[in-house]
Amino acid sequence: MATPIVALQQPKDISLDEIESELGRIWLSENGGRASSIATRAATFSMVVYEPEEFQQLLGALGFYEGPIDGIYGALTKEAVQEAQITYGIRVTGRIDPETLIRLREEYDKMPPDRQKVTNPNARGFSISEAIAAQNPCRIITLCPVLGEDEGVTAQVSAYCPIQKGNSSRLICCEYITLRGTKQALQRVGDLVVSLMIPSLPKFVWWKATPNPEQELFQKLSESCNCMIMDSSYFSDPESEFLKMQKLIDAETYMADLNWHRLTSWQELAAAAFDPPERRASLVELDRVTIDYEKGNASQALMFLGWLASRLNWKPLSYQDEGGDYDIRRVSFKGPGDRTVEAELAAIPTADWGEINGDMVGLRLTSTNSEANCCTILCSETTGCMRMESGGSAQNCRTEQVTPLTDQKAEYLLGQQLQRWGRDMLYEESLSVTTEILKLRQ
Repeated sequence: MATPIVALQQPKDISLDEIESELGRIWLSENGGRASSIATRAATFSMVVYEPEEFQQLLGALGFYEGPIDGIYGALTKEAVQEAQITYGIRVTGRIDPETLIRLREEYDKMPPDRQKVTNPNARGFSISEAIAAQNPCRIITLCPVLGEDEGVTAQVSAYCPIQKGNSSRLICCEYITLRGTKQALQRVGDLVVSLMIPSLPKFVWWKATPNPEQELFQKLSESCNCMIMDSSYFSDPESEFLKMQKLIDAETYMADLNWHRLTSWQELAAAAFDPPERRASLVELDRVTIDYEKGNASQALMFLGWLASRLNWKPLSYQDEGGDYDIRRVSFKGPGDRTVEAELAAIPTADWGEINGDMVGLRLTSTNSEANCCTILCSETTGCMRMESGGSAQNCRTEQVTPLTDQKAEYLLGQQLQRWGRDMLYEESLSVTTEILKLRQ
């Protein structure tokens, strides 16, 4: 059951220089202008959310989508994507893959300027997870790029409070500041956005797009926050975008990737497979790795391979894109004792697309030494183990199914990330090896 939300004041269009004063008015009680005692305002952190949702705007302008611009990839959005893919002769997946997004942009650019306006209701800016708002009185500053002509930046300010259950009479409230304008217009107000983050509180940035260190707004936010949060399942070109993230980490920017946390079950089961002493001794014999993932985004597969190599002290030697129906990628490593390790990453086309673009669906760990007790097969509950078990040796393997996280949605993982205050050294070490692999790309 969803937590009911009450509004202290309806969202109101105001000028930028009135934002703080408007927030102050919201929080003053009507009794003599004294501060209200019924609500706790932003006291835990500030967070900037950059929420482009360009694909919904493009679908709306092109006539495929009539729903709100809300960033929710629901049934209406999926149907609109499928209709656009059928219309333009693109492989029908119901997902916004790079090919689809490029084609939507091209078709939009062909439209006369007077028809490029997006009339769909814009619901971005007030959909932060209730699980976060219910526990954390915080300030959320949402940046919503819009398509069309630069008409300046508009601002909406409001406070929303999940109703508290039990004996508590106080409301724990989030302040919402939503800025809308074209990308160019939002660039101009970068300093304002930074100043709106409360100085004495931790500052987070949730950048719901690809990393763009060359963009002035991105630079200002990454330099001003305590943690830059991204989700590599959004990445259209993970190979190049991981390299950008590594550069930011090298520059002492604290980065977090929500997609990394979706690998937890795979990592835990893979590690547990070698807990028995007799298997642990065979771990050094492991020299063949196969990773299958849903076609569309290789981020999870690349990060898992980086994690595995970092734990086993494998040094990357080569990385080749072989292509084909499965977009095969082959990576060679030098393991301890100069042992050569070969890894294969395969993009599996599936009819039943999962919730996250590029989810891992299978893992096989084997050895060229037939006597080694290290063969391990992990597979997702939805796809089964058929491909991983092919080859005739599966009967000698330890086989398990991976149960995904209860909720893989970005906002749920964001709530968990906000509880982590230290750097994730395991993630940083794994990403470092992943980027070493990618630098060898041929």
